[in-house]
Amino acid sequence: MALEPGYPMTAPALPVRPYLDRTIAATFRERLGQFQVVVVTGIRQAGKTTLVRRLLPDWDYVTLEDLDQRRFADQDPRGFLAEHPGRTIIDEFQRVPALTSYLQGAVDRTSNPGQYVLTGSQSYLLQSQVSQSLAGRVALLVLLPFSPAEVPHGSARPGLDAVLFRGGFPAVVAWDLPPAAWYSSYVSTYVERDVRQVLAVRDLIQFQTFLKLVAARVGQLLNLSSLAVDAAISVPTARQWLSVLEAGHVIRRVAPWFENAGKRLVKTPKLYFADTGLLCRLLGVESPSDLARHPQRGAVFENWVLTEILKAWHHRGEDPPVWFWRDTEGHEVDFLVHRAGRLHPIEVKAGTTVQPDFFKGLRYLAAQDAARGVAHGESATDGVVVFAGDARQTRGGLSAVPWRELPVALDRMRG
Repeated sequence: MALEPGYPMTAPALPVRPYLDRTIAATFRERLGQFQVVVVTGIRQAGKTTLVRRLLPDWDYVTLEDLDQRRFADQDPRGFLAEHPGRTIIDEFQRVPALTSYLQGAVDRTSNPGQYVLTGSQSYLLQSQVSQSLAGRVALLVLLPFSPAEVPHGSARPGLDAVLFRGGFPAVVAWDLPPAAWYSSYVSTYVERDVRQVLAVRDLIQFQTFLKLVAARVGQLLNLSSLAVDAAISVPTARQWLSVLEAGHVIRRVAPWFENAGKRLVKTPKLYFADTGLLCRLLGVESPSDLARHPQRGAVFENWVLTEILKAWHHRGEDPPVWFWRDTEGHEVDFLVHRAGRLHPIEVKAGTTVQPDFFKGLRYLAAQDAARGVAHGESATDGVVVFAGDARQTRGGLSAVPWRELPVALDRMRG
């Protein structure tokens, strides 16, 4: 059949999606020169595959999401690795757990670093596999969504509410997809799929309710019994669902600080999400202007500060040394960063104008340290307030840091 005049002979070209440089790239290259295997894990759609393929364009690439490749690796692991003898990226590696043991033999034939890169989002499977079979041979890196410091900006930089609402996933930041639509799809496509695969959740509406209830508790002490009752599930089920979400880097628990390190692991934690865009979607926030009026705006801002702390350490190949402080009388400091024997308290305030009571928690903690005779270096003298304004201020030796300057403040803490 003849085509009508003007009928396009080829499909229109898709827009080229830009690539933004990641802070973790330097750490990745360094670990690749030190270890035989590098594992890159993190929340789904944070850009793991794009990162490693861009940094290693000449390497072989295979994904175990592909059913044929997965069957090959599962049924004939030796043959699979013989076909991919090194300088290979294996994506979604946790899909074939038994492959790890065979990979150990493959990398031990030579001590050369940089033989394989493994990626995957389900870190609860990846870490257990590689830690047993590849101990001493593997470096583990965690990639989280973009930090604002990684995103180039023009003359008109987005305001705080726009940054919180947008979040940091590449699809929203680099490809400029609409946040509300993308995050709705993300929850059903990735978060729910992962939980179904691991836990065989049958009632997705109940799980969606559970996610929204967790979002409503961001920044609060975790009351597992209350959460289970509100979600109409058992406490063991709630605990199991939270564990899977945390292992997939969807949520993060922050434990309280105690001088006795053993106690830090058993006291009640606070919950946060890996990305504020995802959090806003679960809270039902429809736009930046909606967020500006939302009763949870302060909690969303606090969550953003926590994610920036995590990125400042994870993207440099280190475990984030972050806790919160709270006493039995209800005095609290939002976060404590412990670095090189020194405590750095961080308070988060969503106001744009610095108020005297912004520093109340920091001053109380400093006074408690002084009263107990805490040695210099473990005191609250390095405390800062991160607030929603634009100009740095100092009050009585304590700094109020504008939100845009948080990456600089965290770099100072890292030393």
